[in-house]
Amino acid sequence: MPDFFSHPSAFIDPGCTIGSGTKIWHFSHIMTGAVIGEKCNIGQNVVISPEVVLGNNVKVQNNVSIYTGVICEDDVFLGPSCVFTNVINPRSAVNRRNEYAKTTVKRGASIGANATIVCGNDIGEYAFIGAGAVVTKTIKPYALVAGNPAVQIGWISEFGIRLHFDDKGFAVCTESGEKYVLKNEAVRKI
Repeated sequence: MPDFFSHPSAFIDPGCTIGSGTKIWHFSHIMTGAVIGEKCNIGQNVVISPEVVLGNNVKVQNNVSIYTGVICEDDVFLGPSCVFTNVINPRSAVNRRNEYAKTTVKRGASIGANATIVCGNDIGEYAFIGAGAVVTKTIKPYALVAGNPAVQIGWISEFGIRLHFDDKGFAVCTESGEKYVLKNEAVRKI
């Protein structure tokens, strides 16, 4: 007996790995070779393609498509209807399965509703991709990005609070009290 939950309407292909405590909801399809960590939540109408890897505690909201080539590390949030691509120049009549580009969403990152992540562009730790953004380049850790194409509009804490740095490059998350430093266009928690 599996130690994860799947709704009766979900379809799970043989050969998947699904961690304990994970929940898979209505009409979702987990394809052969997908690896899903522990305590994940897979919403309704989600497609997880072969060889996709989700870490522990990944939250996938409704109507998300995660295609081969995508790796999501622990504690990633994927908002409703966000999409990953895996081929730069798709054509119906041209088979490019050997050209799938890799995309890694690093630990703690969040991707907003209806955002599109163009393949080959990694998302840094704790980055926050705004709703509807179209990511066409690699995103730095703790970056806050929005728009089409997505541009960086600020920095964000691990709690998802916008950071405001003083003239010495220090900021404090107003929710957690955690401290951050901005140096050479990179943020780290101190």
